[in-house]
Amino acid sequence: MTQAEFDIAVFAGDGIGPEITRPTLEILRAMAAESPAYDLRFKDLPAGATLYRDTGEAFPADSLSQARAADAILLSAMGLPDVRYKDGTEISPQIDLRKELQLFAGVRPVRVSAGQASPLTLPEGREIDFVLIRESTEGLFYSQGAGTVTETEARETLLITREVSEKLFEFAFALARERKDEGRGPGRVTCVDKANVFRAFAFFREIFDAEAARHPDLEANHAYVDATALWMVQKPWDFDVLVTENMFGDILSDLGAGLMGGLGLAPSADIGLHNAVFQPCHGSAPDIAGQNVANPMAMFLSAAMMLEWLGRKHDNAALVADGARLRHAVDAVLAAGVVRTRDLGGQAATDEVGRAVVRELCAGKTQ
Repeated sequence: MTQAEFDIAVFAGDGIGPEITRPTLEILRAMAAESPAYDLRFKDLPAGATLYRDTGEAFPADSLSQARAADAILLSAMGLPDVRYKDGTEISPQIDLRKELQLFAGVRPVRVSAGQASPLTLPEGREIDFVLIRESTEGLFYSQGAGTVTETEARETLLITREVSEKLFEFAFALARERKDEGRGPGRVTCVDKANVFRAFAFFREIFDAEAARHPDLEANHAYVDATALWMVQKPWDFDVLVTENMFGDILSDLGAGLMGGLGLAPSADIGLHNAVFQPCHGSAPDIAGQNVANPMAMFLSAAMMLEWLGRKHDNAALVADGARLRHAVDAVLAAGVVRTRDLGGQAATDEVGRAVVRELCAGKTQ
């Protein structure tokens, strides 16, 4: 068997970023070392608020160039609340990457499996397993940093284009079919919008319906964003794939993280036609940086998403299998309820969680 080699661009980030990146890379290196089917080569690249504070540059051109050329990008927590650009906006290389690499599909899985704690009390036999897809390059974020502000008013521009929306909806239906084939969903895509009020969202829905017509074997429906927020609390097990605008997705993805028990368990990916970034949804938590108490699970789960995406893109079954294996190992640690970081009500250290996940990976191999 020929071993496939993949270059991974790594941004360790700010605050707790380096602390959760370190055990993630250790796990990924160990998994790759065991596999005859693939190898991962990591390249550490500078970017972020700490870099900006020290050098006046947040995202060097060479870092962007190398990230663009990589097979995948693994990005940790970015930003510091007290380090900002002169206009008051935050240092956000992750948003720069989305725009520069046209990563239009922000993928936010929401999963609460058997034995996992959740603020919701799930009915007997119910689990939560849906995916929120957030358009990541335009919407209300389109004019980020370029809105107009006067003494009497402030304006930002919402942009929805047919070109990006068509790609977004094609991605959403492809994911729904993939989940259906794997037995993880019924093959249903829900367009989340506010088409009853805004012409832009009526336009968004019209493009969605045109794509839905191309997939008669899949179910398509609509929901207003406010109703969706309600249903995510009342009946989240009914959802499969949700697709929405940038700002709506930004808000709903945090609600989804709340269902899982917090941002410490919330992974994400931003995916385009050629590139993809994988990162935890949470921030850099500088108040606990350097204390070895940060929850690394969202970073582990983001790395699992990366392995699965690489495997599907390059038809490498070993990568897909290892991505699922890492995800199941994190699930097993959560379900056991013994090793929990502070945000989950425990006292476990960051590296202790990493060791627990490694033990589950080893146990899974021997079963």
